[in-house]
Amino acid sequence: MADAEVVILALPDVLIGRISGEIIPRMKPGAMVLGLDPAAAHAGVLPVREELTYFVTHPCHPPLFNDETDPKARTDWFGASLARQDIVCALYRGPEAEYQKGEDLARVLFAPVRDSYRITVEQMAILEPALVETFTLTLVDAMKQGLDEAVKMGVPPEAAMAFLMGHLRIEFAIVFGLAGFPVSDGAKLAMEKARDRIFRPDWKQNIFDPEKIRQSVAEITGSLKQPAP
Repeated sequence: MADAEVVILALPDVLIGRISGEIIPRMKPGAMVLGLDPAAAHAGVLPVREELTYFVTHPCHPPLFNDETDPKARTDWFGASLARQDIVCALYRGPEAEYQKGEDLARVLFAPVRDSYRITVEQMAILEPALVETFTLTLVDAMKQGLDEAVKMGVPPEAAMAFLMGHLRIEFAIVFGLAGFPVSDGAKLAMEKARDRIFRPDWKQNIFDPEKIRQSVAEITGSLKQPAP
């Protein structure tokens, strides 16, 4: 550890605080601490030494819409194997000159990489956990529960799956402005009628409020302070 130029914290979020407390004091001045998730940095559980560089990166994973032609690449769900993906990077602490070193290493870790986006640790926490775990993963799980309900009501599983997957593709393309045309009037009416039955009026504030994000990150890293009995 004392000779390493870079130490990669490939650890569960809940363990990073404790284990990095044993690792970081042993690192040599000028070395880089590389985190694979913003939670530990955002929660402040990483020991900070001014003579070290702290860099955080995370994969975006292969996109829903892509141009992969290799069948194996099309089922490379996580990336860093066959399918191309984008990455996000943040220089948490350290000299500006060290950013490129961190990004170059991240491109190797998550290759093949298409684009790299420089953001802050705070912005990375907005993306994960808030956007893709707290919000989107919950919606995707609800979609699966909806599919299960359709099957329980007698729709053949294969037909329900085919219908859902095809409609998800075109709905994503329409809503995100990729298709160039709108949903039908009937579909728009159904969506507007259902929105208030599915979502609380304050759902955006409950998920994307900075304090809510800090609380979520603290829970993930195990650093949330419990109230005194």
